[in-house]
Amino acid sequence: MAPKRQAPTVRLRRLAAELRRLRNAADLTREETSEKTGINNATLYRIETARARPQMRTLVALLNLYEVDQEQRRYLTDLCRDATRQGWLRPYHSELPEEYTAYISFEDEARSVRNYGSLIVPGLLQTEDYARALIRGGLPGATDDQVEDRVRARMQRRGVLTKSPPLKLWVVLDEAALRRVVGGVEVMRAQLDHLLDAAKAPNVTFQLIPFGAGSHPGMTGQFSFLDFSDPLDKELIFIDSMAGDLFLESDADIGRYRSVFEHLVAVALSPKQSAAVVAEVAGEL
Repeated sequence: MAPKRQAPTVRLRRLAAELRRLRNAADLTREETSEKTGINNATLYRIETARARPQMRTLVALLNLYEVDQEQRRYLTDLCRDATRQGWLRPYHSELPEEYTAYISFEDEARSVRNYGSLIVPGLLQTEDYARALIRGGLPGATDDQVEDRVRARMQRRGVLTKSPPLKLWVVLDEAALRRVVGGVEVMRAQLDHLLDAAKAPNVTFQLIPFGAGSHPGMTGQFSFLDFSDPLDKELIFIDSMAGDLFLESDADIGRYRSVFEHLVAVALSPKQSAAVVAEVAGEL
């Protein structure tokens, strides 16, 4: 019996996505890239779909063709070198890189995202003014340009909810996120109204955990649970912290966070009850 194919790690998937992006930015087809580098077209396809890790000389040939700078070259070389390792902590950087960050790239490819938020409304459901106030408050040393770059990136992310087929989003939110007035009363009221409108979409499920539910397993912090259409693309857990972006992909981690999310869904209000609470909080502002 043939051995079971191993699912690509998050690092290998990220490397593949970056190589596809670089080739497209260079305005090259896969066939043209193959002709210019001597890399077999089938091999190039496997590399760009995370089915194979490129040999270092193959990676260097591609990076030379795409005229990649030294900083990006080091980043991609490290990804390739560590491509078989599970889990990934990306150190925090204050500036948003020109290319999509890793999470945005995975979110764009995902079939569904299950998100738990403890203190803030998830990015895909934020208004522009709420996002701006949140980013400015969270990054007090950021310049106006840096803030606006992050706001634009966050607003662009919302396109996954209306593309075809749209991302399926299931949000469980702690009541604390509704009660914290971010950006002032008017901004927060508009945010709650937007949350109510967004929750009406057929691909969005919204549930609220009220203060009365007491202690629950999500109190330690927010996380996102992504899954993908391709059976070879394993589910991912994403945790955003001050230390950096943490990706988890081991079977044990996936199982633990799946159980946590199921528990949160069980203690949360129904979507109808949740919407009623949001409307009530908005009316109190």
